[in-house]
Amino acid sequence: MERIAFLVDETGERIDCLINPETLVMRRLAGVRPAALPGAVMGADGDDVLLYTGGGRTELVLDLLFDVELMEPANRPDDVRKLTSRLWRLADSGEGRPPQVRLVWGKTWNLPGVVVSVAERLDAIDAAGNPRRSWLRLKLVRTNEEVKARPAKTNQSAVQAVGNGSGSDGVRFDLLAADALGDPSRWRELAEHNGIADPLRVPAGAVLAVPS
Repeated sequence: MERIAFLVDETGERIDCLINPETLVMRRLAGVRPAALPGAVMGADGDDVLLYTGGGRTELVLDLLFDVELMEPANRPDDVRKLTSRLWRLADSGEGRPPQVRLVWGKTWNLPGVVVSVAERLDAIDAAGNPRRSWLRLKLVRTNEEVKARPAKTNQSAVQAVGNGSGSDGVRFDLLAADALGDPSRWRELAEHNGIADPLRVPAGAVLAVPS
């Protein structure tokens, strides 16, 4: 199974998870809230009157496991927090909103959102006080697509994959679809047309055919 990853829209940074989630919970909350206003009328059965605000939000809760013993010795850090610190930074809004990221998982998942909470339990602590294993729970709230669609280039039969600038061999496949097809949400169509099972593993410089 393809490894799950997070892509940061603004910087192109790619954050790979060590293994796939142990569990994933998706929750949809409708745009409904109690009418908590002075003098609000109670319903006949004693329940609060509801306000229907429209919209709503979709939340994903992922339980992730990081263990340095699962890594190759040459790339193994002493402290597992060196692997998880980048996920913590996704929940840091600084002076504004948290960075928008994409949850990418094979050909099925490519969801834009913001990380609203991170919780981490550390164990397997060695004699030097370094935790070797992390159980990390992350909550992502889906956002609207913010990558603007661009007109597809006329008579374009192929497009070249450009690296994301993060030091990874992978490319931003949603931006590639925006350039080739004028719509980043058509990334699955571009991947299937080229027989690509995992868009995260397309090397920079690869030439892809564009669907007519």
